[in-house]
Amino acid sequence: MKFSILSKGDQKSNEIRSKIKNYLTEFQLEYNEDEPDLAISVGGDGTLLEAFHTYVHRLDQTAFIGIHTGHLGFYADWMPEELEKLIIEIARTPFQVVEYPLLEVTIRPKDGEEEDRYLALNECTIKTSEGSVVFDIEIKGDHFETFRGDGLCISTPSGSTAYNKALGGAILHPSLEAIQIAEMASINNRVFRTIGSPLILPSHHTCLLKPLNDRSFLITMDHITRTYKDVKSIQCRVATEKVRFARFRPFPFWRRVHDSFVSDEYSHSKE
Repeated sequence: MKFSILSKGDQKSNEIRSKIKNYLTEFQLEYNEDEPDLAISVGGDGTLLEAFHTYVHRLDQTAFIGIHTGHLGFYADWMPEELEKLIIEIARTPFQVVEYPLLEVTIRPKDGEEEDRYLALNECTIKTSEGSVVFDIEIKGDHFETFRGDGLCISTPSGSTAYNKALGGAILHPSLEAIQIAEMASINNRVFRTIGSPLILPSHHTCLLKPLNDRSFLITMDHITRTYKDVKSIQCRVATEKVRFARFRPFPFWRRVHDSFVSDEYSHSKE
């Protein structure tokens, strides 16, 4: 099996990275940064997001696993003191694969030039530095509302615990193939009106955002931010691709939610 390791870059993460690489190489596994079967992230959820975007072009061939060297993460679920156990598991045990849905974002320019397509593991946020964003929002081809406000956050189920949660969105289990749209400070008065609640769209429903004012947009896919001008539309939907996580033991989603936001005690059960 071929593997690669991405480190957060601090001393502790780099030391763990070196140890993993040395041990797995001794176990006759091949270190290959270009075409890994398993991408190991050492750091936090941000490091795993970086690993995801590093190998976003080969999601059907690369699985991910995370070791957290900071706070407990949703994606980085092994602890440094479990390192030897994890190394033995990787070297000797075929891993189970758990697939999570992803968000597809397609940005189309007004001038008809080539569109840009992105995948997000957590979310896409759309903002502007030029006042409010104003969008006509279409769902499944029909006009739903005209949004005015600071911006929108479109998240995946696994990303629903991140920015989406801070905006008052629901937490979705990643077995649901859906995306969620949450508002950022929408303008609601006698003239302007939005739904005011997060929207959860199934995989066969597409959301289309059409700008109504001439703005440049700050569009962020996970940790990657791009500036776009002259945008005709932004299309969001559940991607056909999925992210694959390597599991050597059960780590239920609701246990992660509980451990992160409630307490550190939870009964073990199947994912």
